[in-house]
Amino acid sequence: MVAPAAPARAAVIGSPIGHSKSPQLHAAAYRALGIECPYTAIDVAEAGLDAFVAGVRSTTGWRGLSVTMPLKAAMARLVDATTEPAAVLGVVNTVVVDHAGGPARLTGHNTDVAGVANALAAAGVRRPRGPVVLGGGGTAAAAVAGLARLGAPAVRVAVRRPDAAADLLRIGTALGIDVVLLPWPDAAEAVRAADVVISTLPPRAADPLAVDLAADACFRTQGTLLDVAYDPWPSTLADAWQHAGGTIVPGLDMLLHQAVEQVRLFFPDVPQDRGAVLEVMCDAVGAVRR
Repeated sequence: MVAPAAPARAAVIGSPIGHSKSPQLHAAAYRALGIECPYTAIDVAEAGLDAFVAGVRSTTGWRGLSVTMPLKAAMARLVDATTEPAAVLGVVNTVVVDHAGGPARLTGHNTDVAGVANALAAAGVRRPRGPVVLGGGGTAAAAVAGLARLGAPAVRVAVRRPDAAADLLRIGTALGIDVVLLPWPDAAEAVRAADVVISTLPPRAADPLAVDLAADACFRTQGTLLDVAYDPWPSTLADAWQHAGGTIVPGLDMLLHQAVEQVRLFFPDVPQDRGAVLEVMCDAVGAVRR
């Protein structure tokens, strides 16, 4: 007698995780696609990640994990294999779990790159010439890769500790985009001259920079800002940028575009129309599809 297959399940993990909109996005997509799969938010701190992953390996039914901060780099060391661009970045935000044919196999992906590139492209960005990234962590690595995908020849990355972000230089070389690290005091000047700015900073961390820009009555821009911190929204930085004439792209747009890719990876056996999935996800969180 063959045992029934375990019910499918998926989750987003990180800490803190209560603010995550991923459960709403995935639930909407699963309903539209006729997929029966609970998708939950699980608070997992970095110290508990090894034990959590071991539990996933030993429990049938898992289809995948969405991985958020602070776990993206640590997860890259725990999976069995990584695909591009996750392998180059050393950062994983998506894990596909395969229990078929024996012990569970975990494959790490990075859909943040597609999220950055597709969100900016939907806002009309084409081949950025002078982009700036704020922050030097795992999401910054995805931002650099997303800009490379859009054809940017170079990017300046403003960080508080350039020595801690040195791996971005390696990533730039691997992806064919010139990365220049800037000390944080130079961030405001770089942002003023940029045609595209991607802030990968935590919520409110860019507020002092925003105050500086807002106080500059001469600052005007036609550039585009993607602020990945979508709660609260609009951010202080987004307000300052829009007031100066620029275009703002909510971090929620990036989240939507990367989530579409996650659903495809979790359920490759289910036919999916990318546009239709994006539409129901937008509806679920009240976002306007660009």
